[in-house]
Amino acid sequence: MFADAAFESIQESLGLADLSSGTVALVTTTLVLSAALAYKTLTGERVEGKIPPHIPSTIPFLGQAVSFGSSPIEFLLAAYEKYGPVFSFTMVGKTFTYLVGSESAALMFNSKNENLNAEDVYSRLVTPVFGKGVAYDVPNHIFLEQKKMLKTGLNIAHFREHVHIIEQETFDYFKRWGAKGTNDLFTALSELIILTASHCLHGKEIRSRLNEHVAQLYSDLDGGFTHLAWLLPGWLPFPSFRKRDRANLELKRIFGEAIQERRADPSPDDDMLQTLIDSTYKSGRGLTDDEISGMLLGLLMAGQHTSSTTSSWLGFFIAKDKELQKRLIEEQRLVCGEGLEPVDYDKLKEMQLLDRCLKETLRLRPPIMTMMRMCRTPQNLMGYTIPPGHQVCVSPTTNHRLPDTWKDFDKFMPDRFLDPEVANSEKFAYIPFGAGRHRCIGESFAYVQIKTIWSILIRKYEFDLVDGYFPTVNVSTMIHTPTNPVIQYKLRSEN
Repeated sequence: MFADAAFESIQESLGLADLSSGTVALVTTTLVLSAALAYKTLTGERVEGKIPPHIPSTIPFLGQAVSFGSSPIEFLLAAYEKYGPVFSFTMVGKTFTYLVGSESAALMFNSKNENLNAEDVYSRLVTPVFGKGVAYDVPNHIFLEQKKMLKTGLNIAHFREHVHIIEQETFDYFKRWGAKGTNDLFTALSELIILTASHCLHGKEIRSRLNEHVAQLYSDLDGGFTHLAWLLPGWLPFPSFRKRDRANLELKRIFGEAIQERRADPSPDDDMLQTLIDSTYKSGRGLTDDEISGMLLGLLMAGQHTSSTTSSWLGFFIAKDKELQKRLIEEQRLVCGEGLEPVDYDKLKEMQLLDRCLKETLRLRPPIMTMMRMCRTPQNLMGYTIPPGHQVCVSPTTNHRLPDTWKDFDKFMPDRFLDPEVANSEKFAYIPFGAGRHRCIGESFAYVQIKTIWSILIRKYEFDLVDGYFPTVNVSTMIHTPTNPVIQYKLRSEN
């Protein structure tokens, strides 16, 4: 009985619950063989110094996969309480070392890539989605050049234009909701985020091609972001892998047509697409169409998950608190006038209550539960030596719930951010977008996108929970999405 229950839990935590028994058997066999090799390698390591405390397990190779997979945050908080800010455990033959709290997390966020390496962890997951030649498929110094190109296009002048684009896309999308009812908020915001991000970041040529077929391709590509894709080789014959690969090829073809159309335009728009077309590496070489396509896909897919999840959780926190909704609509009138003039970039900056609500949402529900690096060289921390081969991890969700750092850590209290010392990112207490040299380049765009969308929705609707239900967290996915995210709404009386 225990074995059956454990196996079911493993299936769910790895995203295998919907697969056939034959497929699961194949996956399990592959995992065990991979685990055996990893286990042999790891146990043969010898390092000088004291290694971090290791959480014991009675299940060979799988280790803590069941306990961690079913309740990851509770698992990490309990381990922190028992073992302190640095500890290790085994899952499917791999050793994970977690750094909990500001002081220990500094090791990751201040590290150099040659010591704690990102591509060793993420390449298998993201390269089939973004394509070859970009992100974690290139040497780190090339990736840094590509990130610099993207950062050039993520500037305030572009953001000022983005606000109007996002506002119009939001108005157009929510016409389908009608005057009142219940609806899946996460699905709606996921679709809207794709539309707004594509329009803002990809340009009008690609946005004009965004129909149901392309939306399905995005969905198939998105299916590549799973625990299964992270753990197993991409050549295995899983349906989700094949759909992902076909979608990548077809989207690259569509993007290529749009890029050629833009290159032929004598008066091109000043946007992200044009920024990439005009960019060159330090060597003087320009980007190929395939590189531009991969970078645009990376920018969209990486941000789509985080923004749609965060937008949805923000909506449920607002729906739960009627007094907060009153304060938010009052802020809209204070900033934009009683007639609620259109939003612009400067007005968004003045919406400090909405800003605090977003920050508090990111504290309680950061979309990425764990950030990881592969340890390549011995790392000394707090009297311990982390050996090469360990996957070094920091969990924003865990750091944001430490009672010795956050007062009333489990409560949604946006006004806590009135205290400028509360979110001192230099101490790595608040890290929804990472920190230090590894901070997410899309953070500013995400704030513009989410705040613009919710400025419109707050003006348009009153929100309520359906029968008092506040969604639980779906921990079986790599991004912690809301479970059964249905919300109740009605037009405000003045509308």
